[in-house]
Amino acid sequence: MGDAVGLPGSFFVQRMFFCYDIPTMSPIVTIEKLVFGGQGFARLNGKAIFVWNALPDEEVEIEYIKNKKDYAEAIATKIIRSSPERREPKDAHFLSTSPWQIVSYDKENQWKKEIAMETYKKIGGNIFENINPDIIFPTEEYRYRNKMEFSFFQKEDSTFSLAFFNRGGKQKFPIQKSELAQDCINTTAQKILNWVNKQNLERKNLKTLIVRSDTEGKTIAALFIKDELNFKDYPVLDDTLIGFQLYYSTHKSPASVPTRLLYSIGQDYLIETLHNTKLKLGLLSFFQVHAPIFEHALADISEHTDNNTDLIDFYSGVGSIGLPLAKKHTHITLVDNNDEAIHYANENIKLNNLKNCEAYCVPAEKITDIITSNKTIILDPPRAGLHEDVIKKLLEATPPKIIYLSCNLSTQARDIQMLSSKYHITFSRLYNFFPRTPHIEGLVVLSCNV
Repeated sequence: MGDAVGLPGSFFVQRMFFCYDIPTMSPIVTIEKLVFGGQGFARLNGKAIFVWNALPDEEVEIEYIKNKKDYAEAIATKIIRSSPERREPKDAHFLSTSPWQIVSYDKENQWKKEIAMETYKKIGGNIFENINPDIIFPTEEYRYRNKMEFSFFQKEDSTFSLAFFNRGGKQKFPIQKSELAQDCINTTAQKILNWVNKQNLERKNLKTLIVRSDTEGKTIAALFIKDELNFKDYPVLDDTLIGFQLYYSTHKSPASVPTRLLYSIGQDYLIETLHNTKLKLGLLSFFQVHAPIFEHALADISEHTDNNTDLIDFYSGVGSIGLPLAKKHTHITLVDNNDEAIHYANENIKLNNLKNCEAYCVPAEKITDIITSNKTIILDPPRAGLHEDVIKKLLEATPPKIIYLSCNLSTQARDIQMLSSKYHITFSRLYNFFPRTPHIEGLVVLSCNV
């Protein structure tokens, strides 16, 4: 059972990530390319195989993790012929959080561009035929994330370690830290873990820990537990940890959904500055995890919005796109369905003394009447993309310009194809917000044909 090339340890280490009740098989395949989602693509007896821990031109031995009639998913457990682009991953848990730690950074950015173009053209058709977007990427490959969510793993001595879930599974495995996270996040996570290990808690008590940081190295943290417990002491704040909250979260809800606040000390928010605009944000509201690269996207968006016009920022979060643009526009309308996000959006309007902005907590598809032919529309939806009612209204009202930022190029391409009867692409760019992962962010600017 020899060590696999490029893996941090033995075949056994890799099996920690994928423990499924599937018959063991060890076929050998040759990887043709990387595909949207991050896996290597191969064929075996005519069936498509999508393989984690594999790079183009590699010959690998695989173990199935999902075996369907028309396709299969697998993990490469032994690298028989290695790519010259393969690198040793920094995290033992790389398959769970950042499966592209195995590839050189230059090649990562090249493949992201190629995958993006293939995805756009395959789903969006002719409207994407002539685009050739640049990709903006950071110099630093690691220690960029400003938010992490950790689970907990109970060891044999009954103490806990931080943990992640295996990719696509429900089993947890212990970790020491994440190489993707800013150093201050790992420091704070260990501080909270040390406190947890002094409280005689049981595995059934704990859910998750969220830590968020700012560019100055300050953090806030929230621990989610399944029982309404009281403690004699709580984590002590310091120069790094400036706020801590303890939430009861019923076992019926997802891991980081609060049911009731049990304890709070210090700040429950951080403040970031983007384009000379102060933005207050909490632990649970959406905010880009890579602020420096988001600044590049924000600059591109600003360049493609006309001065002295009305702007609608759908899926606005705390206002991270719309509010930095407020000084060049007549009026800004922010729309998001997250209560905390809109709470902070209103706080940010006051914080920056903006008189031409308003924010609504409502799903975008429930407020489409504000879309008119004289307003610029900014869209930054979740991975599911746009609601069909939003697309329908855009086609009816035909605003002159639509600026669409997306974390899921497949749904972005789908939506833009639906809009293509009345819109054409005038600008596009890619951003590597998430180095060492397969994720790609795309910006597309649409102008109305009418």
